[in-house]
Amino acid sequence: MISGLVDSHAHLGLDRLYGDIDEVLRRAADAGVSGMVTIGIDLAQAQRAVAIAERYPHVRAAVGFHPHNASQADDDSLAEMERLARRPRVVGYGEIGLDFHYDYSPRDVQRAVYRRQIELGKALGLPLIIHLREAYDEGLRLLEEAAPFPAAGVIHCFSGTEDDARRALDIGFCLSFPGTLTFKNADGLRTIAASLPGDRILLETDCPFLAPVPLRGRTNEPSFMVHTAQTLADLRWDGDLERTTAATTANAARLFCL
Repeated sequence: MISGLVDSHAHLGLDRLYGDIDEVLRRAADAGVSGMVTIGIDLAQAQRAVAIAERYPHVRAAVGFHPHNASQADDDSLAEMERLARRPRVVGYGEIGLDFHYDYSPRDVQRAVYRRQIELGKALGLPLIIHLREAYDEGLRLLEEAAPFPAAGVIHCFSGTEDDARRALDIGFCLSFPGTLTFKNADGLRTIAASLPGDRILLETDCPFLAPVPLRGRTNEPSFMVHTAQTLADLRWDGDLERTTAATTANAARLFCL
């Protein structure tokens, strides 16, 4: 049974964290973060994520081609990603999705790879971890067309509207909030987080990105998640961090079968 916070989306394999991973995980434990899901976003990072999860008992992995890397996802590389996704320590498929902000991969390629990975994740029986940026309407529509999802999923780093949140909830997905929940200009996001069903909320860091207030500008890491958790506690549970931990950890444990 996990007793502390769960960071449901971390990139521990990226060099900014991986080079000091033992200390990063020690600081997380000291801060009360007792579980993590580390994400592989291309084949190299997926292999590293699985290796990290196999080395550290309190870490699990998720693998998939991020939309930035969709151009790498040919038949052979998708077959290799599927092989990695079948490893025992892998608990989710992703992050996959659409990113129309940077367009590092062409949009038609992103769409095609997103569709293929949605079906792959479903076939594997894994919850999907979805990345959407400036693509919520289309990204959610493609999920709606592929529903139902027996293993459900999560819209990670949620930044959509109230209608986007409703559509995600309607297909059985959770919403996950990183340090952006603490940002000064995030009143709309806080309103959505305060109104969601309590059993559909996850917390994450998306580290090494998106460090929360009061640590903005620093390399984010799982230990920083307590600030996001406290913000959520203030919004929903009268500032009670223990209740927030219990609720969000139960949700992550249920979704990812931790």
